[in-house]
Amino acid sequence: MKQKIFSTIKGNIHYWINEKKEKEITLVFLPGLTADHRLFIKQVKYFKKNFHILIWDAPGHGKSRPFELSFSIMDKACWLHEILYKEGIEKVILIGQSMGGYVGQAFAEQYPDALVGFISIDSAPLLRKYITSAELWLLKRMEPVYKIFPWKILLKSGIKGTSFSEYGRKLIYKIWLDYEKKDFCRLASYGYNILAEAIEANLKYEIKCPALLICGEKDQAGSVKRYNRKWTKQTGIPLVWIPKAGHNSNVDNPDIVNLEIENFVKNILETI
Repeated sequence: MKQKIFSTIKGNIHYWINEKKEKEITLVFLPGLTADHRLFIKQVKYFKKNFHILIWDAPGHGKSRPFELSFSIMDKACWLHEILYKEGIEKVILIGQSMGGYVGQAFAEQYPDALVGFISIDSAPLLRKYITSAELWLLKRMEPVYKIFPWKILLKSGIKGTSFSEYGRKLIYKIWLDYEKKDFCRLASYGYNILAEAIEANLKYEIKCPALLICGEKDQAGSVKRYNRKWTKQTGIPLVWIPKAGHNSNVDNPDIVNLEIENFVKNILETI
């Protein structure tokens, strides 16, 4: 994977890409809030030999720092589209974990013709009807919640809440240690704020391409499991529950998640 940089007026976005393959599609992996490209280590290793892959550190995350925190989820989708254009990528399957799934929906809203597939991993729909007013209110007020906890306790409780496996918890711990507490709290709370803004925009966020929902059976992050049950029921998008997996199900149980992604991609290839 070759590391590249895309420059914006607010900072540089770092991303990684391999050589194009004979297959016509590109798998684009979008990590969740406060995570970076390492969240998809197991997926990149599994798919990079046979598929064209792009993965980024989202603005303000990992190596894409420093970055001015004055952007929206739609801005992130726009920058992603510009990166894909720069790389000459036309047929895309977006695979987003948590916040990455929200960015994927924003991308689908703005550039529906650019997608041939969408996979949500432990994410949720951006439509306003799925979230309660109380949950939306809390999203806008997360920074004080984070700040009251000592850094060690915040790390311990946060890691336990996102990962079920020992490997997953160690990986998230390693990623989060790259932040100072104040920077972590600011980034996390900012992410929740722009999520609330995207929900309140009350757009359609319609997924017009083939899609798949993936969710860990042990996911403890907010109401993600409830959201996914409603999402599949109201849209008919298939939902796969991943055993022995928490909010980072692609990390906790990569073998099963990789197979689900692979089967989804194979079905897409048969239609293009």
